[in-house]
Amino acid sequence: MNGIVIINKSKGYTSHDIVAKVKKITGEKVGHTGTLDPLATGVLPLLIGKGTLCSKYLMNHDKTYKVVLKLGIKKSTGDEEGEILQEESVDKNSLEQQNVNNVLNSFLGEQEQIPPIYSAIKVDGKKLYEYARKGQEVEIKPRKITIYAIRLLKVDEEKKEIQFEVSCSKGTYIRSLCEDIAKKMGTVGYMKELQRTQVGTFTLEQSILIEDLTKESIAEHIITIEDLFKKLENIELNERKLQLFLNGVKLSFDLKDGIYKIYSNQQFIGIGIVKDKLLKRDIVIE
Repeated sequence: MNGIVIINKSKGYTSHDIVAKVKKITGEKVGHTGTLDPLATGVLPLLIGKGTLCSKYLMNHDKTYKVVLKLGIKKSTGDEEGEILQEESVDKNSLEQQNVNNVLNSFLGEQEQIPPIYSAIKVDGKKLYEYARKGQEVEIKPRKITIYAIRLLKVDEEKKEIQFEVSCSKGTYIRSLCEDIAKKMGTVGYMKELQRTQVGTFTLEQSILIEDLTKESIAEHIITIEDLFKKLENIELNERKLQLFLNGVKLSFDLKDGIYKIYSNQQFIGIGIVKDKLLKRDIVIE
C-alpha cells in the first residue's frame, strides 16, 4: 500500500498516536507532513509505504484553518491548555463587525511573526518549549510568513469570541496570530479552537475519521503516488532504458528541467527528475 491518506484528526489525539494506529493497521512505514497539536482537529495527511518518499514535495504546502479566538484572556501556551497569565477588558466597540474586519485585513500579506515560546523550534540545539518549561528566557527571532486570505465568520459579543478562516504559508503559528489580532483590538487573547481544513490540495472532504480507520477504508481513500503527481508530464521508457533508469543510470532527454512521471509499457514506474537534459530516478514504486 503506497500513497497518501488524509485523516480528519479528532481533538485529544497526537499526530504520533495516529501514525502508530495507521502503521499497525497497514503494516507499512507511515509518516506525516506536519503535526497538529492534540487540541487541534482536521486535515492530517499521512504518507504510507513508498508514499513516505514524497514528503520532500509536500512539506511547503500552504494551509487553511478555521479559528476561534477568545478575547480578554492571555494564556501561557497561547491556547486552551495553558495557565491564565493575564485578563483584560474587551471594549464592546472593538467587537463591531467593521472594526474586526479591518483588524483581520491588516494582517494580509507577507510579514514577520514571532513564534510562540511553546513551540518545537530549536534555538541553540534546544526546543523553545524546553526553555519555557524551565522558566528560562530565550531570544525568539521573528520569521517571515504570508497570510494569503483571512475572513471573519462570526463575532460572539457575549462570549467575547471571534471566529475566522485564514489561509497562510508554511510556518505560520495561529496561536501567535491570535495574540497579535487581540493586541490590535486593544486587549489580549488566545486560540480557543483550531481546525485545519486544507493542506495544499488535501481537504476535509477527502478525509477519514479516526474511528473509521480500517485496512479497507484506508485502501478506498488512499491517494496513489501516480494521482499525487497527476499534473506532471509523462516520460515513456522502453525496456532497455527502464533497466538503466532503475539501476540509477542518468539518461539523456531533451526536456526542460523538472519532475516527471515515468512509465514503461503504459505502467506507472515512479518519479524522475530532469536536470541539464539528464533524467535520474527519484521515486520508484516497484
